[in-house]
Amino acid sequence: MSLLAFDLGGTKLATAIFNNEGKILFREITPLEKRKGHEVGKLITNRISTLSDVTEITGGEIKSIGISVPGIYYSKQGTVWAPNIQGWKEYPLLSEIQSVAGKIPVTIDSDRACYILGEVWKGNAQQCKDAIFLSVGTGIGAGILVNGNVLRGSNDIAGAIGWMGIQRPFDKKYIECGCLEYYTSGEGIAKMAKELLKEQKNYSGELKNKSIEEISSLTIFRLYEKKDEIAEAVIQLCIKYWGIAAANLVSLFNPEKIIFGGGVFGPAISLLPNIKEEATKWAQPISIQQVSFEASSLRNDAGVYGAAFLALSKLNS
Repeated sequence: MSLLAFDLGGTKLATAIFNNEGKILFREITPLEKRKGHEVGKLITNRISTLSDVTEITGGEIKSIGISVPGIYYSKQGTVWAPNIQGWKEYPLLSEIQSVAGKIPVTIDSDRACYILGEVWKGNAQQCKDAIFLSVGTGIGAGILVNGNVLRGSNDIAGAIGWMGIQRPFDKKYIECGCLEYYTSGEGIAKMAKELLKEQKNYSGELKNKSIEEISSLTIFRLYEKKDEIAEAVIQLCIKYWGIAAANLVSLFNPEKIIFGGGVFGPAISLLPNIKEEATKWAQPISIQQVSFEASSLRNDAGVYGAAFLALSKLNS
């Protein structure tokens, strides 16, 4: 028996086939390139249609499909709102997948829910009933596990913490992506550096000779290690804001663990002690002493593991 799992992001589609014990039998990454709207949906359906050859290698038929999507999955309608994919406002993904899957059951959920489910199944949240996956990449979200169940909210939007307010007064620039995400997502880190570069006329570091388009979060982390003035200012502000965000989550949910993942945690993993120190200033004092801050053990595979867990759970339900 095989499980087919997809982890769709804003820039790529990860595909994997698992056995029911959680072993990856096949894996591939496909860049989205300039695909949008139905082209992205067709990419997934094409992979489903063509993976029959791979099942011969894995030794079992696909029995269930799980899909992790960025943004919001509306479970009642079977539609997706994904701001990083053009044309996905109310995209009818479930019906499109079912049209090619036939009798194979299909389960879809948000990426933040899949991240924490992946960690519960095969990662650092095993044996946990209350844990949070804080994902920082192109966007920011939190998969929240409460008493063994993923917190979804009345309309499947719970965990959209990119909109957490950590700065005042309100600025219209927060409307599109949220305050926390504006400053501390992968794009936000680059954005902050660009703003500081314009403000600091006496700066003479490496960023001065780079075009705005050349500056990314990876650039800032590299220069942070070299003690670049602007990079240090940006990362220190990120530590502060991530700490405040984590403190609010600790005070609200009293989790056993907060697991940090996404593309930024990557290079930001070494900052976890600093983030915990900042969070300790703000959080409920007993709860913050009981929680551990940890890196994702599944790293970039957390979403695809979570999608496979969705597929397995559907079979066992």
